Amino acid sequence: MSDTEAEPDYDRLLRENLERVFNERDAGRRAAALEELYAPDPVMYEPGNVVRGRAAIGEVAGALLEQFGPAFRFRPAGNAVGHHGLGVLPWQAGPEGGPVTVTGTDAAEIADGRIVRLWVLLDPPPG
Repeated sequence: MSDTEAEPDYDRLLRENLERVFNERDAGRRAAALEELYAPDPVMYEPGNVVRGRAAIGEVAGALLEQFGPAFRFRPAGNAVGHHGLGVLPWQAGPEGGPVTVTGTDAAEIADGRIVRLWVLLDPPPG
């Protein structure tokens, strides 16, 4: 990112990633969102996995939704902040209208208004 390049809208980009990729149950709409929101060859770092490419990230998102059931949703837990190409958004997840079952933070490297690399950071369970 050059000194003259405008900062991306970190909040919009990371919220859309939660809603349009990780909450989207339709694979076609999820793929379209990935194409719009992610760079051509993105990498996602999960605690136990490295996922490369838009299609693979889409498969991971779809598998999570399938694993946790039809009411499972990710929700922002505040606003994203960022500067110089790094944005972070805290989130929580669980059944819609039910208890929060997992919390974490997405940290994203952003270039040209798209996610290049995404780190999914999970909070330790309470207790």
